[in-house]
Amino acid sequence: MVDSTSQPIPTTTKRSLFQQLELDMRLLGMIGAFVILCIGFDLLTEGRFLTPRNIFNLAIQTVSVAIMACGMVFVIVTRHIDLSVGALLATCSAIMAVTQTDFVPNTLGLGLNHPASWAIALAVGLAAGTIIGAFHGWMIGYLTIPAFIVTLGGFLVWRNVAWYLTDGQTIGPLDANFLKFGGTNGTLGESLSWAIGLILAALAVWVLWTARRSRAAHGFPVKPLWAQATLSVLIAGAILGFVAVLNAYSIPERRLARMFEARGEVMPEGLEVGYGLPFSVLILVVVAVAMTIIARRTRFGRYVFATGGNPDAAELSGINTRLLTVKIFALMGFLCALSAVVASARLTFHANDIGTLDELRVIAAAVIGGTALSGGFGTIYGAILGALIMQSLQSGMAMVGVDAPFQNIVVGTVLVLAVLIDIIYRKRLGEK
Repeated sequence: MVDSTSQPIPTTTKRSLFQQLELDMRLLGMIGAFVILCIGFDLLTEGRFLTPRNIFNLAIQTVSVAIMACGMVFVIVTRHIDLSVGALLATCSAIMAVTQTDFVPNTLGLGLNHPASWAIALAVGLAAGTIIGAFHGWMIGYLTIPAFIVTLGGFLVWRNVAWYLTDGQTIGPLDANFLKFGGTNGTLGESLSWAIGLILAALAVWVLWTARRSRAAHGFPVKPLWAQATLSVLIAGAILGFVAVLNAYSIPERRLARMFEARGEVMPEGLEVGYGLPFSVLILVVVAVAMTIIARRTRFGRYVFATGGNPDAAELSGINTRLLTVKIFALMGFLCALSAVVASARLTFHANDIGTLDELRVIAAAVIGGTALSGGFGTIYGAILGALIMQSLQSGMAMVGVDAPFQNIVVGTVLVLAVLIDIIYRKRLGEK
């Protein structure tokens, strides 16, 4: 007879396949919805939606909202809101436009399209956005005025400040070097795009395997090797595939000929050159990487999520939540100014209606991307994917011929459904 007490008692249970793979079902659902959306619109437009040209345009149209959505994640995570981002973008755009077309050539006497013009405008615009954002944060953090009220006031104030700065006029043309931040006027070209793509793919794979080694070293469960390798291949393939698509969009023959003429050369017959990676998309990549590092690897990022999870506990633990609020809104203001650079450069001029309704698009992108309105949770990659889904939805409906009012109805409905799905998802996970 065997003594049952001598048998070892298991201390762990066998993990299921889904647990081993550590799949983020919400992220997979978003990716699946995006893929279905793209395939659906491609069928409805008879193959025009997934062409290199449309994907290129979709990418540069998404950048402005996606950059601001990265900052909105921090704002919403700490249980605040910013309704002024579109108006602040307009003010920063107006400041940079006036700097390029009036201050630099007339006050400084450097003339139009001076080599330093774009840098001066960029510095002035980014500084203005950061200062205005910090001012919002000071009123919210130190004067304890609700963020909703402060930024609603900012929405009204800064939209009209932009109007007065330009006397209600469209300002242009902007500096030629400044326009390179907008899209078609500034790209890396095919060779450099491939080089950047390979670097980004290698970096992404390195981060995945470094995280795996770190988890294993601390005794945490890790994905099976085959799953880790498959994920690495998929991510690297997605990055290089995106670069390949952008390189496949060729510069029009007449535009290419003018580029050769500007250099005093004759274009070889039959030459085809791809646009490659736009500078604006590269800016978004840098912002996404930087914001992710800030969120996951810095004390500031830890404080942001700790404050969002439990503001009272965060304050009692010694976190200066008031100063933290100032920093978060200053960062939001900086990103609004950076978005203003991209948006005005893409248009090639400053217009009074620039940034209109961007407040709603940015908040919707963050929420659709999984940022919890109750605070404490949100991801940068989720916000960017949310911005891409929204822009794809709007662009696809425009290509199909859907009226603008109905487009807004659809976007609003999608936003509400996204929040509902998020609520149901979190309840199933046992979250409040």
